[in-house]
Amino acid sequence: MPRISSARPLPDDSLEAALARDGAGPVAGVDEVGRGPLAGPVVAAAVVFGALPPPPGIADSKRLTAAARVRLDREIRAVAAVGVGLADVAEIDTLNILRASHLAMRRAIGALPFAPGHALIDGNLIPGGLTCAATAVIGGDARAVSIAAASIVAKVARDAIMADLDRLFPGYGWAENAGYPTAAHRDALGRLGITPHHRRSFAPIHKMLYEE
Repeated sequence: MPRISSARPLPDDSLEAALARDGAGPVAGVDEVGRGPLAGPVVAAAVVFGALPPPPGIADSKRLTAAARVRLDREIRAVAAVGVGLADVAEIDTLNILRASHLAMRRAIGALPFAPGHALIDGNLIPGGLTCAATAVIGGDARAVSIAAASIVAKVARDAIMADLDRLFPGYGWAENAGYPTAAHRDALGRLGITPHHRRSFAPIHKMLYEE
């Protein structure tokens, strides 16, 4: 079992079960990862659990160790339908991070092997242009097991992308910091400069470009 705090209960399937009782059809939990980093894409995932139960220990990805996330990602994919979508740096800079996050969510839902009847969206906003009914769930990754599972899948997928980019652009520590503005990342920006994978619309990068 992953080591997580016992102060908060784990998410359950009560929201999904209520929708299923109302005839909603397959219910997808949807979450995104990567709004805050200075570099890399924003990644979303959609997860639909079916007849097989979710693996035990699913929680908000931020409460889990990296090893637990990788293990749970594998176990989730073994029993659930999964879709992953992303919005790249150019789309983030063009649309803004909120709209890019919603674009990634739409792509994740579209990447499922079938169309869900309802989507549970983490947060307080529903992306426009969805092809199914949806409900925004504030703090959803702590409440709905499908949303928490989506947060794990999205986090593991994005971490893998950033590890690949770290090999292409060494020195920024992306395999460790995932593009977030850590002191080491900011120091590397000063020494090595801006890469094509940095978000030019984000204030620290924009300021560097302006000063140049």
